[in-house]
Amino acid sequence: MPYSPATGLPIESQTISQMVDRILALPERTRLYLLAPIVRGRKGEYRKELAELQRKGFQRVRIDGEYYEIAETPGPSTRRSSTTSRSWSIGLVVRPDIATRLADSLETALGLAEGIAFVDFADAPAEDAERPERLVFSEKFACPVSGFTISEIEPRLFSFNNPFGACPKCDGLGTTLEFEAELVVPDPELTLRGGAVLPWAKTGSTSPYYAQTLEAICRHFDASMTTPWKDLPEAMRNLILFGSGKEQITFVYEDGLRRYQTKKTFEGVVRNIERRWHETDSAWVREELSRFQSDHPCEACGGHRLKPEALAVRIAGLHRYVAKMSIREAALWFTDPAREAHREAAETVRILKEIRERLGFPVDVGLDYLTLSRGSGTLSGGESQCIRLASQIGSGSSAFSTCSMALDRPAPARQRAPGWARCATRATSATPSSSSSTTRTILAADYVVDIGPGAGIHGGEIVASGTPAETMANPDSLTGQYLSGRLRRRRRPCAARPTARAA
Repeated sequence: MPYSPATGLPIESQTISQMVDRILALPERTRLYLLAPIVRGRKGEYRKELAELQRKGFQRVRIDGEYYEIAETPGPSTRRSSTTSRSWSIGLVVRPDIATRLADSLETALGLAEGIAFVDFADAPAEDAERPERLVFSEKFACPVSGFTISEIEPRLFSFNNPFGACPKCDGLGTTLEFEAELVVPDPELTLRGGAVLPWAKTGSTSPYYAQTLEAICRHFDASMTTPWKDLPEAMRNLILFGSGKEQITFVYEDGLRRYQTKKTFEGVVRNIERRWHETDSAWVREELSRFQSDHPCEACGGHRLKPEALAVRIAGLHRYVAKMSIREAALWFTDPAREAHREAAETVRILKEIRERLGFPVDVGLDYLTLSRGSGTLSGGESQCIRLASQIGSGSSAFSTCSMALDRPAPARQRAPGWARCATRATSATPSSSSSTTRTILAADYVVDIGPGAGIHGGEIVASGTPAETMANPDSLTGQYLSGRLRRRRRPCAARPTARAA
């Protein structure tokens, strides 16, 4: 269900018939006001809108909690607050025979207030009655309080690879590049003259502008260009990095031909290189300036990569981005029986089945400790190979009748014997083979082909083939004898290391 990120209230889409049924479920003879919230929490007179409502035949409005005839609406001096709420209203009494009239009135109210309608109770509740102060209805996904809206919920809304669902600030990356003060001044032991401000150090050797700018700031603070950066006043360091704000500084520049003086604010080194990075068309300049940037979680999406509309949708209190969990935690979360209430619809059953299968593939190849949000650049070579294996198997491709995969010495942490075999045969007709693999991996296979009898030029023949049990029962198979335990590997004793000679 979607929830408003501003208020936390559920965002529901309802049909007019559902609204009518909910109102008619109230006790009979309950007196109600049906409201169309035309203006919600905004300042203004809205005289033109009131005149238009009167021209269409409407008679009563509610302004700041009070009901008035349209012709007698109060001026601004009589309002209790500067923020106005204006609603067109009609009175209703709950009876079984008002269904048709109620549906027409709801349709009118929804049309006036962009798909939102309120129902207020005219009578005080009984002492034993439990009811909300107001019923809120919306024919589209919209928060009735904040006005936060969601268009039709569809799969592309939850994909950060799709412009429709990606966060508009970070383009679905989850991080933004920001210039860091620690990278601008990497060595606080250096002086301003010695190149403490790294982006200006190289440029300053060819142009006197940056050096003269720093000299003017030093004069402003009565400091020296030969003082180490760490010993400069903190206010001076902040001004050099982030600018002077409204404070003006006198700068003196000489270009060899003329000398001039100006008094102005200083934008700061960080702001300067940030502006140059955005304004330049040179790929070389961007690459040079990018050395002073680092990744930060996107402030708009919190690193979740999706736009607010997608993150507003939650299941059992969590939004879509359970990828922050490990794969093991996510798999357990989606198989928790406590969430059966969310699996009633046929569409939900199919979606959850697909999610569980997709999470099962990395679990089977031993990658359940990873998080789905982890960047591919942070994975080891073996982890990347396992992910490619799970992706190929999980795709369920039928382009080839048979697909062979050679598992070359899988890492011990990933030797989940049932998992490897189940993963390789679950979705496709892929046939896993193992070269120099472990006993558990071979025993998990559906079919074993033992090629020998020796290695290199002494091999090339199929010694045994069949299930692991048939291979172990074959007396010609050396592999089968080791699998059955009839033969055991014997390690050669290590040669004693020679002792060091006495000096």
